[in-house]
Amino acid sequence: MQNKKLLFSVGIIFFAIGFAILSVFIYKRISRELYKQKLLLECIVFEIPSLDIKVPVMDGTDKKVFSAAAGHFENTGAVGSGNYCIAGHNSTIYAEIFNDLDQIQIGDKMYLIDTDENRTRYLYVVTEYKIIDPNDTWVLDDFGDNRLTVISCTDDGAQRQVVVGILKSF
Repeated sequence: MQNKKLLFSVGIIFFAIGFAILSVFIYKRISRELYKQKLLLECIVFEIPSLDIKVPVMDGTDKKVFSAAAGHFENTGAVGSGNYCIAGHNSTIYAEIFNDLDQIQIGDKMYLIDTDENRTRYLYVVTEYKIIDPNDTWVLDDFGDNRLTVISCTDDGAQRQVVVGILKSF
């Protein structure tokens, strides 16, 4: 009888600990989603409808930005002008922004939605998908056209995926 009470008590304790841990993960997930929805209203928005990607874009490429959004590289183009370069995580551990980027197809549509009064929508059509080394920063250069360059890690993190879209209309 004493062993049954002890086992029951231990079971209740483990159940409570498991419930608490699960609650923390659920809370984090919900908080992150609510923050993302707020950013979608305040920031530039990047979309790839064919991959069901819709994320806010914040200035900078630091850890804080990448935890919630895609980041716009400093000193690269503006929305609709020059080489507008963004990056985001391809990870199940961090923000799962570009996990399906390797499924992109030439000809797919990508959009940037500006923060201006009209929320102007810029259409980019994918013209390139390539894998590069992490130190190949030439993809951030100005190529004399209006393009969107999207960068993320490969699944193993060893290299970078690069998607280029050329501005078609807005």
